[in-house]
Amino acid sequence: EGSPPQRGPSLPQRATRKTMAANVYDTPAPPPLTYLRGFGNEFESEALPGALPLGRNNPLRCPYNLYAEQLSGTAFTAPRGEGKNLRTWLYRIKPSVTHEPFRSPAFPNDHLLADFGPGNGCCVTPNQLRWFPLEIPVAPKPGGGGGHAPTDFIRGLKTFCGAGSAAVKDGYAIHVYTFNADMERSCLANADGDFLIVPQLGELRVTTELGVLQVPPGHICVIPRGLRFSVGLERGK
Repeated sequence: EGSPPQRGPSLPQRATRKTMAANVYDTPAPPPLTYLRGFGNEFESEALPGALPLGRNNPLRCPYNLYAEQLSGTAFTAPRGEGKNLRTWLYRIKPSVTHEPFRSPAFPNDHLLADFGPGNGCCVTPNQLRWFPLEIPVAPKPGGGGGHAPTDFIRGLKTFCGAGSAAVKDGYAIHVYTFNADMERSCLANADGDFLIVPQLGELRVTTELGVLQVPPGHICVIPRGLRFSVGLERGK
C-alpha cells in the first residue's frame, strides 16, 4: 500500500507455557468473558491491546509482526449490499500454511456418519423411533477411584440420524454428545457444514480461532464450516 508501514510492539522471542494435568474438579475457573452481541453485526476483538491494524485490514506490516489472513465465508461474487458477502480477517502469529497438519484420530470413529445413502447401510422408515439416552461419563474423583475414563467431545460424539451426503454438500446430520474431559492439545474442523451445538446438561467452553464462547444449557452455538475449534467443560458448572 502507499501508506507507510504500521509498526507496533514486538512479541516476546520465547514464551514458556507450563501444562499441568489436573482433574476437572480442582481446575481453577477461567475469568469471565466479555461478549459482543447482535445478529448480523460486524465484530472485532484482540488478544493483546493494539493487535488490530487501524484504518486498513491488510497493512504492509501488522502490529506485533502478525500475519494477516482472510477467511471468506461466501463467494466473492455475493452482493455486499444485501449482507451476503461475509468474510473474517485473522491476524496470526504464524500463517495457517505452517500449522501442523490434521491427523486421523487414534480411536475408532465408526460411530460418526456423514453419508446417509443406501450404500452405507442406512434405511428410510416411516415408523416413529426413539432412543434410550446415552450414559453420561462421570469424571474420576480426586485421588483416583470410580468414574469413567476421560472422554472428550470428539470421542463422545455419536451420529443418530441424518439425510443426504456431505460429499455433495446436501443434507444434514444429527449427533448427540456426552463427555467428561476437555479436548487437550487438539482441535476439530467441520468441513461438511456449519456445526450447531445445543447443550442440555453442563456449560460448555468453546475455544475457536475467533475467540472463546461460554455456552450454558438451552443456548445455541454455531461454528462456521472450516473454522477450527475445541470444546471443554466450564469449571464448576
